Amino acid sequence: MTLDDFRALVRRLEHEIPDQFERGVADIEVSPKVVPHPVHDGVYTLGECIPLTWTGDGSNLHSRIVLFYGSFDALARQNPGFDWRAEAWDTLTHELRHHLEFRAHVDALEAYDWAAEQNFARHEGQMFDPVFYRSGQRIADGVYKVDDDVFLEKTWRVGSGEWVEFGWHGRRYRAPVTGMQPPAFLTLQGISDAPPGDAVLVLRKRPSLRDLWRRAAISQNTVPARPSDA
Repeated sequence: MTLDDFRALVRRLEHEIPDQFERGVADIEVSPKVVPHPVHDGVYTLGECIPLTWTGDGSNLHSRIVLFYGSFDALARQNPGFDWRAEAWDTLTHELRHHLEFRAHVDALEAYDWAAEQNFARHEGQMFDPVFYRSGQRIADGVYKVDDDVFLEKTWRVGSGEWVEFGWHGRRYRAPVTGMQPPAFLTLQGISDAPPGDAVLVLRKRPSLRDLWRRAAISQNTVPARPSDA
């Protein structure tokens, strides 16, 4: 199925959604992006509900729902019997449920907005909270997503070695950490099936009482990632 055909399919499915469930959805769109799961090989994120403007208790929230054509296409290539219509409908209704959940939980909305603001500060080289990503979307244990960026959290201490190992999309990689001090945000280059945004390995030190009154400086670096068996 081509991108244009998929967009036409999604438009047809949108007409089948009861009006009361679509209330507050500003747009349903199709993106060509491929969004791999950070942990599991052969698994892809098919859709996302992105909260937009809201006030008060969140009941007037507007959201944008995105379906990722590239992810659907990646799964279809793995499975000759892939049912595009059924998967698109399941994804669309799943993201609509997220929209309704967002409207009902204002605390989650506030946390999401704050995480997005902190991530913007990170991109701009400004000060940011070193654990902001935990207020984003939790994908798996120690794996979080904020906007298009994915954060892989790893506790690490100076002297543990020149390399640190981590998993991504079913493969093992390693990245150089010589001379780095936690907390450190390492933007990874060279991983296969990279996310649309940054893949960031977050090196955290073990918490201590000293952290209550002194915050360590955060370092940011771009590092090459190599397969562990290379």
